[in-house]
Amino acid sequence: MSDTGHSSRGMTALVAGAMLLGFAAIFTKFAARGGAQPLGIGFYRMLTALPFVLVMAWLSGGSWGQRRHQAWVAAAGLLFVGDLWLWHESLRFTSAANSTMLVGLSPLWVALASIAILGARLRKRAWTGLALAIGGALVLGLAKGARWGSGLGEALAAGASLCYAAFTFALTEARQGMGAKKALLAVVIICALCFGLLGWARHEPLSGFTPQGWLALLGLGLVCQVAGWALITWGLGHLPAHAGAVGLMTQQAATVGLAWLLLSEAVKPLQGLGVVLIILGVGLSVSAPPLPGKVTRA
Repeated sequence: MSDTGHSSRGMTALVAGAMLLGFAAIFTKFAARGGAQPLGIGFYRMLTALPFVLVMAWLSGGSWGQRRHQAWVAAAGLLFVGDLWLWHESLRFTSAANSTMLVGLSPLWVALASIAILGARLRKRAWTGLALAIGGALVLGLAKGARWGSGLGEALAAGASLCYAAFTFALTEARQGMGAKKALLAVVIICALCFGLLGWARHEPLSGFTPQGWLALLGLGLVCQVAGWALITWGLGHLPAHAGAVGLMTQQAATVGLAWLLLSEAVKPLQGLGVVLIILGVGLSVSAPPLPGKVTRA
């Protein structure tokens, strides 16, 4: 199959997975209402997913890759923990709107890393798609009432965006030699261990949740971490890192639609504009593979 065909299939899988991740905000809100705290939510999200991901990895014929691919996936797992932890911490000091808006900058960091580390050369269409998608994320943040706060929450959210960008980049690199299910299993194990240890060290409760809380945690594990990230991990193996990062922004668009459908939250015209900009940005990014350069793959 041509590179364009692989990119189209990869982006289709990634966008489908990102739309499933749109449920993450809904499930997280229900889990918090049920008594779960941030590190506990992250721990059970991974723990409930682990048996299913383990079976998927065992049944798959994918390779574990070379040592450098394993190093990349280990880094990806640690960076994903950092992303979620910093994002949850930022919400203690600033609004969800501010935090979400700043985390939306992650595709820009991925594009710059691709250029600086891999020597990628992006087409004008790719830069245009990137600008539209980031613009859409900023519009969504403004529609939710984003305003500059004291600075600490914003700094933590910016740190989360850097971690998410580095995670996307690292997982894309790991997927150049590692099977999708194997990579997902490694990330889930690393995240479960880290969230569990951090929760224990910070004395966060890991039990005593309401039935609604437990169901929400189960939904996070099965819908978001198993189904969503299985699709995303496979898609990242068939896309340039910058395009994958832009495609992941459809999660924000999906969250708007799901909040309207499941939580009866009104959709403002400005939010509709943000969703349209993200969709246009994704479309342009997938149609603009990097120009031939010094990038080499194993």
